[in-house]
Formats: sequence, structure tokens, C-alpha cells
Amino acid sequence: MSKVDVRALVVVACLGLVVERGAADPGIRAGAHAEDISPTKFPVPVNGGMKGAFAAGIHDPMLARCLALHDGKQALVFVVVDACLLPREISEEARQIASKATGIPGGQILIAATHTHSAAALTPAFQSDPDPDYVKTVGPRIAKGIIQAVANLEEAEFGWAFGSDPDHVFNRRWFVKPGQSYENPFGISTDRAQMNPGQVNPKVSVPTGPVDQDVGVIAVRGAVDHRPIALLANYSLHYVGGNPAISADYFGAFAREIAGRLQATDGRYAGKPPFVGILSNGTSGNINAVNFGSPLRKKMNPGEQIRIVAGSVADAVVEAYEGIQWKRTVVLDSEERELQLGVRKGAPEEVAQARDWMASIPKDADGQWSDRKAIYARETVKLQEYPDTVPVKLQMHRMDSLSIAAIPCEVFVEIGLELKRLSPFDRHFTISLANGYNGYLPTPEHHALGGYETWRARSSYLEVEASPKIIEEMSAMFGTLKVRSGKP
Repeated sequence: MSKVDVRALVVVACLGLVVERGAADPGIRAGAHAEDISPTKFPVPVNGGMKGAFAAGIHDPMLARCLALHDGKQALVFVVVDACLLPREISEEARQIASKATGIPGGQILIAATHTHSAAALTPAFQSDPDPDYVKTVGPRIAKGIIQAVANLEEAEFGWAFGSDPDHVFNRRWFVKPGQSYENPFGISTDRAQMNPGQVNPKVSVPTGPVDQDVGVIAVRGAVDHRPIALLANYSLHYVGGNPAISADYFGAFAREIAGRLQATDGRYAGKPPFVGILSNGTSGNINAVNFGSPLRKKMNPGEQIRIVAGSVADAVVEAYEGIQWKRTVVLDSEERELQLGVRKGAPEEVAQARDWMASIPKDADGQWSDRKAIYARETVKLQEYPDTVPVKLQMHRMDSLSIAAIPCEVFVEIGLELKRLSPFDRHFTISLANGYNGYLPTPEHHALGGYETWRARSSYLEVEASPKIIEEMSAMFGTLKVRSGKP
């Protein structure tokens, strides 16, 4: 048994089995905690680019921000981790340790990555590979955060609301104009969509899809003193970027910003568990913060755009927060299922071509490829090691009339909007990159258009029909939760 396991069991023993004790308590209880999961050895590998990169230090820490809720009968846990990608092995390890310590079933624990591109790598992506010694530490540290959040449970009030921030979400995939083309990494020039085409590119026309400007908010505060305990927001923006050191990106900046806006850190609540601000990633697989239809923006200093976007989202959250109708009694529920989905592998002739490119295209002085053909050739070969189908974990939490879905992919915005339409509850949002990592999730229509997010790689490998199958399963999960809620 690890040291974290021992500490966890001691904590729960001292609490008198907190989850069981909660069954006798009236009303909602909430607890929160932010656990530092930052690396301590540098330089450390970082995900996010086609070539492996390294960070030499920390600008701001990587945290696992945890929120636990208990309605007297059932508990739900939300964990948002400052990571680019969070493999299923880590989230499952954290769930198992935390479940053993707290009694909360693993299926009621949601663990998601933010998708910051400035975090220490936790899973292989293109030519970046994580430090295995660091990876071993992360699951137990996430579990420690969950256990502490549960230990911090107190009588609370709960509420939710929605705001809007249209200023920083832009569809990053654009239609290629008729008569124009570009070559993809497989030597084909028939793609009709291009990601990040550059400012006012004359070869593209309009974005290929919509955006989602909603900012979903759930919040908890002390039942007696109204002290802000935690706030979890959701916004469909990929990331902002621009920091070469380890950083939580705008997700971390938002957490600090919202704490100040709610006056949660002004010294009035000394001796109480600190407030935890959390920002989760919505359905942003094809959304970023750059408007390619406008001329080039002014050059900004590192971190400047992060602060601008974080402040803007915080503005929207505060406006929504002020309209929250607080409740002492909230019914919680959760449903989790698993799908087996196909893996897109190269045909034998494509694999042979990939091996030829890898053998013939020279690497750079750093031992890596910068040529996209070689990079994707390597991905084609790597995917041959994958099974023909993979398990994809789907999860749905319900808090009274609000539903929250969790999907282990970089989910396209159209899918998130469709789930909002299908939800039988008053409002809904989806958290991406949750409980594992299964690459991009485009719609079949976007697969037909081509473009980066559809190119076969370990970052995009699920079958073309994956999203309709996921939506169908999520629709059934909505139905199950609706029946259990007694909603007509």
C-alpha cells in the first residue's frame, strides 16, 4: 500500500467514514481542495506540439482542483486537472484510491484535463513522451486532493447559472475555397477544411461551423456564513497559450481571478478551507481564441492574452453568479457507461508508405522530425499497435435540473450543442477530456471535410461514426437520469 493510501485511510478513519455519516445530514454538503501536482524535476517534457518540447521551470503550478458534493444519500465529485491530456490509467488509479478511502463509487468521480499546452506531459503525443517517474506520482496526488475535498465537506448552499462570453471563441476550421487546395501529411490535396489558416488567408472563405459562447457555472457557499467554498465554470475554448514555462494557462488565471472577484481570499475566512475556483474545458475541439477573419492582432507579451481571456470569462461568471438562486436541498445523481469504438488504422499500403517516409526523411539535429509527412507516418505505424476497438468511458452527473456530461475526447462544438438540445433537464453543459483520452471527436461531416483534427494519429483515431454513437448513448443516459428524477 502506498503512503497516499495509508494517509487516505487515516483521514477517513478520523472522519468516522464521512460518506456514511453524510447519509444522516439534511441538505447539501460541499467540500473543495486544490492539490499541487507540479513536477519537481526539470527540464520536464511538455505536450502540445508536433515536436517534443521541455519546460525549464514553473510559472504557475499545475493543480488538481477538486469539488465534492453530498446530498445526504449520494456524492458526486468533480476534478479538473491542469494537464494537456490525462490518460485513462491515471484517472482510474486516482478513482480507485479515492473510492477506497471515501466510499464514493468511482463512477461518481469525474476527472478531466483542462488542455493547457504548458503542462508537464502525462501521455505520449506526437514526438513528446512523458517522464515515467513523474507520471507515477500524479494519480495518487489527484486522489489525495479528492480525499481532502471530501474531508472538507460542510453544510452548504448550491446554485447554478449560465453566462455568456462571445469575445474569445472562434471556429478555427475554415472552408478552403473552390479551386484552392493544400497538401495534407498523407500526400493528399483534397481536404476542404483547414485548421488555423492564418489571418485573412485568401485561400479560405468562412468557418466550417458555429461556436458556443455559454459559460456554465455551478457554485457552493457555506450554509450559515455564505462563505464561497468553490465555483466550477465551463467554457468551450481550446486554450490560450503563450507561456514557455509550466503553467495552468487561462484556466489557472481564471481560478485566481474569480477568487478575487468573489472576495473569497480577502482574509475574512481565516481558518477555513481555501476557496477553489475551477474552469473546465467545454466542447472546444474546433474552437480557439483567434479570429482568422480579422487582421493580425498586436503582438502581446507572454501571459498577456491569458490574463485578458481569464478576466473576460470571470466577468461573465460574476454576472451569472449574481443571479444564482441558492438552495439547501439538491438531489444528485450520476450515470456511467462504456462504449467499444473502432480504431482507424492505415491500410497495408499506407503503412508501407509510412515506413518508407520514416526511413527516407531525415531528422533534425535534435533527433526529431519537423517534416509533417514523417511525423504522421510515425503516427500511422504507432496506431498499428492499437487494438481494433477501444473502450470509451461516458459519464453524466445531474444536480436537480442541471445535467453535466463527460467525454474523454477533444469534442467538437456541434456535439456539445446537440447534447444541450437533447438534454431533458433545464440546462446542460459538457466537460471534454474527462476520465481518459481518446483523441479528437469530429462529426462524420467534419471527417468528410478533412483537416488536422481528422488526420489519422494517436490524437485522432476513433472511427468516423464515433460521435453519432456517443450521442446516441448519451441520449439513453439522459433518459435513465430523467426516469430516476421523476421528471415528467
